[in-house]
Amino acid sequence: MYKLLIVDDEPLVQIGIKSILNWNDFGIEICGTAVNGKQAFDYIQEYMPEIVITDIRMPIMSGLELIKNCRDLYGKLPLFIILTSYEDFSLIKEAIKYGIIDYLVKLELTADSLKEVLQKALQILEEQKSTTTGRTKESAIKVFHDKFFISLLHNLFKSNEEFQTEAQALSLDFTAKRYAVSLCNIIAEQAASLTIQKSMELFFSATEMVQNIVSKYIPCYCTSLDTKHFCIIFLMDETDTEKSNARITEAINAACNMIHNYFNVWMLACVGKTYEDPLQIADSYENARQIANSVTMEKKLVLFDDIMKGNEKADTNIFNLSIFKASIRKAFEEYDSSALSGTISEIIALFRMHPTKYLQALDAACNILYLSVSLLTDGEKIINEIFSDYPDGYHSIYRQTTMEQLLSWLEFFSTNICMYLQKHHKSSKEELVDKIMDYINDHIEEKLTLNEIASEFGITPNYLSLIFKKESNVGFSEYITSRKISKAKQMMVSGNYKIYEIADQLGFENAFYFSKVFKKVEGCSPRDYLSSCNLTQ
Repeated sequence: MYKLLIVDDEPLVQIGIKSILNWNDFGIEICGTAVNGKQAFDYIQEYMPEIVITDIRMPIMSGLELIKNCRDLYGKLPLFIILTSYEDFSLIKEAIKYGIIDYLVKLELTADSLKEVLQKALQILEEQKSTTTGRTKESAIKVFHDKFFISLLHNLFKSNEEFQTEAQALSLDFTAKRYAVSLCNIIAEQAASLTIQKSMELFFSATEMVQNIVSKYIPCYCTSLDTKHFCIIFLMDETDTEKSNARITEAINAACNMIHNYFNVWMLACVGKTYEDPLQIADSYENARQIANSVTMEKKLVLFDDIMKGNEKADTNIFNLSIFKASIRKAFEEYDSSALSGTISEIIALFRMHPTKYLQALDAACNILYLSVSLLTDGEKIINEIFSDYPDGYHSIYRQTTMEQLLSWLEFFSTNICMYLQKHHKSSKEELVDKIMDYINDHIEEKLTLNEIASEFGITPNYLSLIFKKESNVGFSEYITSRKISKAKQMMVSGNYKIYEIADQLGFENAFYFSKVFKKVEGCSPRDYLSSCNLTQ
């Protein structure tokens, strides 16, 4: 059902629109009525209707102002249908600029005229739904991008080869001469009055604008850490550090000013050193974290190199997760609740011995949270469920203002995430292998490699190979070969393909190699197999 909001300061008009049609016949429910644009704007924030029928002249906020405010904040939705009088036609021209569906003259409003306009709106909504479905693959790719960047920022790649393979699979280019990372924080002046949903929407809109603006100055990648923090990874062609820092400063200042003008939010940013090796992006991120406490509302941008030049001290006591990263990653990959519980308990014990290190403890907890979201399949969904009773979900971590509160939060997280791992230990592996098999079968005509499929599922090649053999009792490569040969036999029996065409279509290097593999699996050549089936080529 689509939701519709009626906005008019005349009660009779509201009643008339409600009763003029059987709205259920159109798959529409009326979610509310409002008497002015301000009230309507509040209702739109709360109920998110897809269609709004609004008068153009109203007290407090006009229909025109309502449409403009919604376009600035939400984009194409909701769709607007204007109610007007004859004397309002001068305003209609301006309303059309904001993409209204149509307008209806109140004195000429009939069921048929309203139906006609509604059909337009419903058609647009269906087309948008179709477009959204078409973006599903794009959204899935973004999930893999985010996981990749979390691994890069925390130095979780086991080798340069693993890093390069995953970057190539995700079409991410790391051929720049130097790299640097900026850790950014979005601060909304109206944060206290925003719902969690609106706060998240504001954050993501602002970060999207930041990436668009910064990329005009320097090629970059942006990735969110949570709904307050994100990172910009700069890819620079020059080797001069001062020139690089000057360009970064210019880009960030431009982005900061623009999002403040558009969204009334500020961006605080700290930038790490520049490095030549893309795997040192983790070092630049670590530099940025070390100077995060130097950023204030008065000094919104701080560079690590400037801090060092000024003989200021970077915070070298920030929590370094690297000594725990291998055990945390392995625990998540293998759904090993005991190992994860032991690691987090060790971290909690360290901070209990140093109760004054609150900021370091917050940094540690946030990093464990980031890794959980990144390394678990559907990690964000799982962790949101764990904190479903908290008003702001897992973002409640920022409400823990003392060391004891923070460690209690981390203990709650550890207990529940370990319960999840324990519960899904066996089933998750079976389910993962089933999904991998389904993926292989769906892509059997492609050239499939261990590294590419491991990247597709966000796990290491070694772990994929290990669990595949354990859960299916057949090796990964052996399974792919058997499925390809099975498909080849079907194609041969159909009589529609030459042997060289089958070899090419199933991703074999050539017909000779295909014949060699076929004979190894079936004990006879493709031609002998065709003969045994009373088929020839």
